[in-house]
Amino acid sequence: MQYALLIHEPHAEAYPDGDSGQAWLDIIAAHTAYGQEMGAAGVIVGGAGLKSPDTATTVRVTPQGRTVHDGPFAETREQLGGLYMIDVPDLDAAIEWAKKLPIAKTGSIEIRPMLPPPPQG
Repeated sequence: MQYALLIHEPHAEAYPDGDSGQAWLDIIAAHTAYGQEMGAAGVIVGGAGLKSPDTATTVRVTPQGRTVHDGPFAETREQLGGLYMIDVPDLDAAIEWAKKLPIAKTGSIEIRPMLPPPPQG
């Protein structure tokens, strides 16, 4: 079954010197090693890191229509920082991979089963 591992971190706390500081370089190195481990195990389907939340744009959908805003406008300090898509036998295996996922300081990894892709026409 395929799962998404969604990485949530407080970006400003985790990377006080931005995307060029040592904390950022350290987490990139940790994710590179983690991705190589997942590749060697044959479980990785895809994934990507995301740029800092201040680069986000949100399209908000309401009954009144759709509006575009700068930023993620989340009600939390933690922001979505990236994701992995993995193919493992079950939720227990996904949890084991999530437990090993590098996090700079504090954060969480949300695990969600993925829907199959829509049929190709």
